[in-house]
Amino acid sequence: MKTGILNILKGTFLISGDAPKNWMFIIFTSFLATVMIGSSHSADKKVHQIAALNEEVKELRSEFVDVRSDMQQLKLESTVMQIVEENGLYPSEVPPKKIKVKSQTNGDSQIYLKPQIKK
Repeated sequence: MKTGILNILKGTFLISGDAPKNWMFIIFTSFLATVMIGSSHSADKKVHQIAALNEEVKELRSEFVDVRSDMQQLKLESTVMQIVEENGLYPSEVPPKKIKVKSQTNGDSQIYLKPQIKK
């Protein structure tokens, strides 16, 4: 047993009669170690990308909520009326009247709304 450990430490297994088999094993283990190291680096890189994308998703989601609340505020009738009044447009004080028109082909009636224009 003592001689086996000494042979390993001296490296005699690399120059003995069955050295090509030992060299092939060393090359194979070195290749596997290289592949394993590369794979772990690739996995770490992907973990960092996922973390960065999750942060971006959180930012975009909060921006979406802010924009949606602003849009809901802008869609209100009172907000639209204020914006339109700044341009000189005011709501009609007279409601629209219904006009019924009968079709000549099948007798169905259609309703059209015609607003009254106050001068």
